[in-house]
Amino acid sequence: MTAAPRGQSPARSDQWHRVVFTGRSGGVSTGAFASLNLGDHVGDDPAAVTANRATLAAFAGLPTDRLAVMKAAHGRDSAVADRPGTYEDVDILVTRDPDLAVVALAADCVPMALLDPGAGVAAAVHSGWRGVAADAAGAAVAAMVAQGAQPERISARLGAAICPACYEVSEDVRHDVAASAPDAFAVTRSGRPAVALHPAVRQQLRRAGVTEITADPTCTFESQAFFSHRRDGVTGRHGVVVRLPESA
Repeated sequence: MTAAPRGQSPARSDQWHRVVFTGRSGGVSTGAFASLNLGDHVGDDPAAVTANRATLAAFAGLPTDRLAVMKAAHGRDSAVADRPGTYEDVDILVTRDPDLAVVALAADCVPMALLDPGAGVAAAVHSGWRGVAADAAGAAVAAMVAQGAQPERISARLGAAICPACYEVSEDVRHDVAASAPDAFAVTRSGRPAVALHPAVRQQLRRAGVTEITADPTCTFESQAFFSHRRDGVTGRHGVVVRLPESA
């Protein structure tokens, strides 16, 4: 686990010490879900997922019953998390509660952490190609602004995701995604249509007014340190847990 993706600005690192991006190591799940699987919808042993989420909560300095976990719908719908538990069919969880952590899960899509400590607003976001097509990143900024955040004060951290060289899609999908974020237009190593998730999400965040953006450049398809649905099919979920700093 890491407090923030590689490339984080040291000057702002203090506000990120309660944000944790996970890989697949450090848990108790076995087989295709080994070992820190956080997804309770993928066929893993529920007891193992509960234990893994307890490990995640401990890194955020919270008991397990203070996690708010989204069940993504691959869109742009949001919810304001004011209680722990599962939030169905949302890809954006916003909170103002420093004693609650919001969690986004992924296995090739981009898990995102957004913070405006000055306003006391944080968000966890999930965005794959459907999320980019729907501008989930822009919707996340808007949801935070509705809670008092200011775009120019929001800092964004993007977790590891599949790289465009490994992310072949149909020509129609590439067209639809690039219509929302032109920087998504890409090709694979073999010249097939592809989507570039990180550049697309960065473009959408900047368009929404966010300027401080860093990302983990690791490709989840290429690295066995992460779960990858495109690579493995049946697999677990890594993600990000986002909690406001104490000063918020």
